[in-house]
Amino acid sequence: MADYLRVEGLRKAFGREAAVDGITFGVEKGKIVTLLGPSGCGKTTTLRCIAGLEHPDAGAITIDGEPVTSVAQGVLAPPERRNVGMVFQSYAVWPHMTVAQNVGYPLEVRKWPRKEIAARVNQVLELVGLTRFRDQYATRLSGGQQQRVALARALIYNPRVLLFDEPLSNLDAKLREQLRIEIVRLQREVGITSVYVTHDQAEAMVISDQVIVMNRGRIEQQGDARTIYTRPANRFVAEFIGLANLLPAAVVAGPAGEGFLRAEVSLGGGRQAALRALVPQGQSASGRKVLISVRPEDVEVGPAGAAGGDNRIEGTVVSAVYMGNYVDYQVEVGVLRLRVQAKPSVAYREGDRVALELPPRACVCIPEGADEA
Repeated sequence: MADYLRVEGLRKAFGREAAVDGITFGVEKGKIVTLLGPSGCGKTTTLRCIAGLEHPDAGAITIDGEPVTSVAQGVLAPPERRNVGMVFQSYAVWPHMTVAQNVGYPLEVRKWPRKEIAARVNQVLELVGLTRFRDQYATRLSGGQQQRVALARALIYNPRVLLFDEPLSNLDAKLREQLRIEIVRLQREVGITSVYVTHDQAEAMVISDQVIVMNRGRIEQQGDARTIYTRPANRFVAEFIGLANLLPAAVVAGPAGEGFLRAEVSLGGGRQAALRALVPQGQSASGRKVLISVRPEDVEVGPAGAAGGDNRIEGTVVSAVYMGNYVDYQVEVGVLRLRVQAKPSVAYREGDRVALELPPRACVCIPEGADEA
């Protein structure tokens, strides 16, 4: 399917620093893509370039086949001609207006007839669940309700693309969880092509059809949430998305069969642990030095002393923290320390010797030193 929104070779520098460094990506019609990364990675600058609020130094942006930005061709459509809606981190509601007036204001600017504005406001307020608050002043509402006002105002004029700039970061954790689900419902119901910016990994996982992980102005990896989490392309992605144990290893046998290689992890004092690890499709395991990434929840913990073999190592529990739905262990294995998240029914104490099973399919090979996808 062709991309409805297309960003090609986008570059934007502030002084000598490239905030966005030649990135390319697309969004299919009706889908939502999240730009995820730490502060300063370029995600908000990218969003502002799509909105027309920043002028890029290079690259092109098209919406529904129409060029709205092309540095090479001298095209730079102003924000008001792009028909793009934007929801900001701050609610940006007008305190002297009621909810209905806030939501309807974009249509007044566009000089819609009053009857049509009233009908459209009613329709959108029902969509976001604010009908009974229509005549209240917007600033008297809760933070979550004010953000719904901002979302309704962005939807009111049927924009071609909806842009979200960390819209939930000012809300408490429980309300963020509720509104994530609401945004997904609304986006699916309206079917509007969307780009969402956040530094919150959980938010990106819940909301996105596709996740684009950014760092230092570049794209590190792009894919669906499950692939990004279970098959990180490099060290940055593995460490930024959730928790990961990263084990330095040396390859002793190249990929065979279903794409597994065999590697040895040095535990110090001349001790080695043999691991079978998966090489993700499209990646290379050339060279002897690699990192083996394994998520804490994928590691199985049991009593020490059973028969050994590949992907089984023994260590000592150095901490055990009860977290309710799991126990968070730190296990010292030679010079390494592994995080393990085990079911509460598994109970070990500090000082206990345990055996850790690292399932081969959960062990993902990353070329050592790879910083980019």
